Amino acid sequence: MTINFENEYGEIPELAPEALARQVISGALDHLDCPYEAQVSLLLVDDAEIHRLNLAHRGVDRPTDVLSFPMTEYRQPGDFTMFEEESVGCFDPDSGELLLGDIVLSMDRVLAQAKEYGHSVRREYAFLIVHSVLHLVGYDHMEKDEAEEMERIQEEILNELNILREESL
Repeated sequence: MTINFENEYGEIPELAPEALARQVISGALDHLDCPYEAQVSLLLVDDAEIHRLNLAHRGVDRPTDVLSFPMTEYRQPGDFTMFEEESVGCFDPDSGELLLGDIVLSMDRVLAQAKEYGHSVRREYAFLIVHSVLHLVGYDHMEKDEAEEMERIQEEILNELNILREESL
């Protein structure tokens, strides 16, 4: 697995952000039974930058916690069998890895939401990465049943990684 990690935010004393991101992304893909080595880009930014990106890409004039930019549309969320039939443009020609997409994460939001929800920065950071990985492989939460499925899978992954909601500040 390749994570193209870039931290534009700066030092985050509570975290080893690259190592934790690698653990969480790997755990999420293992949980989803992804049969391929994968590649993900993760960019850590502040609220001002994610606000700019949210406006540019989604037309939403406010900061958000995380943005996901999938490389592929999935017929069914988390169904990797489609790549057996059609793989054009889905794999890195040099590494052979499945190109999942890009994640942009606002560390300002991670810190604020961890405090707001009363759990650790580590938990919030991991939660948002899992959430975004699920978006990269086709999951969404626009409909109630989709949201419930996504929430269930997120909790399963975080529990398997022993990153629990009960982690306090």
